Amino acid sequence: MTNSISTSIPSSAQIVGSILITIVITACGGGSSNTTKTPVVIIENPEPELDHSGLTPLENDVIENGEHLAGGAITLFVKDDKAFETRPDPISDDFTFDSFFTQGDHLFRTAHNDSGPLMNSDTCQSCHINDGRGEISDDVDTPFISTLIKLSDSTGSEDPTYGDQIQIFAEQSFSTSNLSAGLAQYDASINGDQLFGEAYAFVEYEDISGSYPDGTTFTLRNPIYKIKSPSFGEFTDDIQFSVRLAPSVFGTGLLGAIPTENILALVDEVDSDNDGISGRASMVTDTINGETVLGRFAYKAQAATVLQQSAAAYRGDIGLTNSIATAENCTDLQLACQVVAEQEGEAGDDYDVSDRELALVEFYTRVLGVPARRGFDTDTQTWDADVTDGRRLFFESGCIGCHTPRHVTAEAIGSALGDIPLIGNPDPADTADAIEPLSNQTIYPYTDLLLHDLGGSCTVTRELADGASCTNGEACYYVQRCNGLADGVPQGDAMGSEWKTPALWGLGLVQTVNPDSTFLHDGRAQTIEEAILWHGGEAETSKNNFMQLGVSERARMLQFLSSL
Repeated sequence: MTNSISTSIPSSAQIVGSILITIVITACGGGSSNTTKTPVVIIENPEPELDHSGLTPLENDVIENGEHLAGGAITLFVKDDKAFETRPDPISDDFTFDSFFTQGDHLFRTAHNDSGPLMNSDTCQSCHINDGRGEISDDVDTPFISTLIKLSDSTGSEDPTYGDQIQIFAEQSFSTSNLSAGLAQYDASINGDQLFGEAYAFVEYEDISGSYPDGTTFTLRNPIYKIKSPSFGEFTDDIQFSVRLAPSVFGTGLLGAIPTENILALVDEVDSDNDGISGRASMVTDTINGETVLGRFAYKAQAATVLQQSAAAYRGDIGLTNSIATAENCTDLQLACQVVAEQEGEAGDDYDVSDRELALVEFYTRVLGVPARRGFDTDTQTWDADVTDGRRLFFESGCIGCHTPRHVTAEAIGSALGDIPLIGNPDPADTADAIEPLSNQTIYPYTDLLLHDLGGSCTVTRELADGASCTNGEACYYVQRCNGLADGVPQGDAMGSEWKTPALWGLGLVQTVNPDSTFLHDGRAQTIEEAILWHGGEAETSKNNFMQLGVSERARMLQFLSSL
């Protein structure tokens, strides 16, 4: 069948303005009270067939006509707590797409039978709150729910007992509606006759004080992670812990449709242009066809597709098997977990999540709308002066060396799982065909989807609650301290200090969607400004350029980032 896609988003030719329009805005200059006139050029969006790469550099004083439409055809003009979870017009206007979205949304928010035996949460939504970022508790007695802990030794090998991730809960935490019922107890799961969560984690913060060159002071929170009560015995020697806040999920379908060759064109492993930035592609194995492909998703770009990431999260986070992630999340050394898994309703060759359900969740997350930029007046077709000047400062500070502003998508192919049968209709819809609202779109995500070394290193020690050294026992915690943003966990192609450049669209709405959410991979930064100040490694120069700005210039750059 052919889906007719309609959209309320105007085309480039319909947007007010000719090929080149010059407007003059008033902007405050570098930290002083003087007012200067800054000319800002607005140019029409390049047609995808003429500039399919989307890689033509944007100049700091050039704003493309339509740049406020961050998600192209699936841009949303929603700026409240629904900004990340709303279906865009091209989806709601198409009967089939609208049906798939509704079903995927329901599955995303609803607990599934046979979750577990080990798990971090019971629904996708409880991690991705309002389809946005999770939150991390700084209360020692409140377990992590929307925060995960990845595991490896310093070489990237999984822990032989605990695998690649700590599951905080056993299934009885959710089946009994009593979270504490399945929390870890020291060595309690070793004998195989009862099952509890794998370990308990909490975070404490130490303050790091600093100041800008102009004397303005700041304080950053440096996390210290503590792991206690391992229920299957000790972790492996040289264990490392990576604490990760659940990210927002909107816009993923557009990122997945950026041509691979366009991303690879941004690679500069040997820093041939001597700008201090040397982005690397994360090449991973596609779990469906076994091919080596570009990784784009998750914090270290270890997942190739939205489908692969969704399947892995179902298994690793909720304990739900599927045709892509087929094994229960029990290791060979976890007898108690295996015993409970055998008692599930779907056992043996049956999977907890069907291909249809998995494809619906994949579709839902791929087509979630992207919020429009704030700071643009659609009536007058003009930008706020502080936002445009903040944009200029962002560009000039070198931040776009990693945060590539614009891309153009190619054809967004449908699900690798094939067509999805409509409810009550034996004939499947053509969901394996291209998804038109995601295809051939000019978008502004501000990411290169590459790995960058942000510096730092980590150490794990064994300590008692009072900080005294210890070697084993119930009172002996695992304590991880890091300098910089490193987590010490190699994953896929990424080293322990490398991270994928995150997309910045929606950045200014993160705490509108979830007031308790924070920034960076582990939520240590309480504000966007703190997140900038944590940058190091390849981003050290850009951070220093930001710090050299005057007070009013920093405020304008932050206003620009909040407009994304």
